[in-house]
Amino acid sequence: MRSHEVLREATENVGVKSLAAELRLSPALIYKWCQQSSPDDRDGSGARNPLDRLADIIRVTGGKQVVHWLCHEAGGYFVPNPAVNDIPPRIEMLGETQKLVNEFGQLLLTVTRSIEDDGFIEGSEADHIRQSWERLKASAESFTVACELGNYAPEEDAGS
Repeated sequence: MRSHEVLREATENVGVKSLAAELRLSPALIYKWCQQSSPDDRDGSGARNPLDRLADIIRVTGGKQVVHWLCHEAGGYFVPNPAVNDIPPRIEMLGETQKLVNEFGQLLLTVTRSIEDDGFIEGSEADHIRQSWERLKASAESFTVACELGNYAPEEDAGS
């Protein structure tokens, strides 16, 4: 989905006038953000939408801090997709499944160790749990992408 389509869909929930009033912007600007821009004249209207601008910030800075912050503001966390180059073709499914189960076991072990000494999870322990959870999510995403790429399909079905 393109940025203007995302904005148009999100705006439907509250209405252009309500969003414009909340942001202290003109409804015309909000409408402009929800329209497809010409690919050969990105800045012609002077109204590039905020999603495109954020994408530019991320691209130019090379950092994911903006994405992490936005996900946090939305009540979630950012987990990057694995690079397709990092997923070997035709990998052993059983080994990858065991790796995923092991990551889950590590998460449970981290939680257990955090509460077994005093029955509570302190801030630093929560940080360790978060790190373990992030590793698990990355492993699960890598496994899922490998499935989507056909890495576990029979040779004749691979890549179809």
